[in-house]
Amino acid sequence: MPSQDARNLLQSAVPTAAVGAIVAAVSAVVAGGKGAIGAVVGTLVVIAFMGLGLFVLQKTAKSLPQLFQAMGMMLYVAQLLLLLVFMALFKDTTLFNPRAFAAALVAATIAWMAAQARAHMKAKILYVEPDSDGTSEKKDKPEKSGSST
Repeated sequence: MPSQDARNLLQSAVPTAAVGAIVAAVSAVVAGGKGAIGAVVGTLVVIAFMGLGLFVLQKTAKSLPQLFQAMGMMLYVAQLLLLLVFMALFKDTTLFNPRAFAAALVAATIAWMAAQARAHMKAKILYVEPDSDGTSEKKDKPEKSGSST
């Protein structure tokens, strides 16, 4: 994974993990150990889904840039639907507290999206590749030919 891709992943995953830790602490106080387990599992599911989605989206941007925007929209809808499916599958589990799990899913998803938006706004994205020696301007301009009158 190139350094920019890893930086994008870290800028989204670290705030999401921090929000997940806060939700886990609150869930531990409110619902006990099962609440903390549910919040941790929910946070890990969000980080895994969103991280995989980010990886797929960056691969698509490099190989098929014309599909980038459509792929991004489809990917976010698919991720949110899969998270909804996870919430439905685990709503009656006894392994952890389902309410803490759902709260962590929602809070971590919001944190991931906000962190990703912030990282994108702060990124220095070049629109034009700068020339390293500054001589391209002279090479690209044709010299005058013909009379000047």
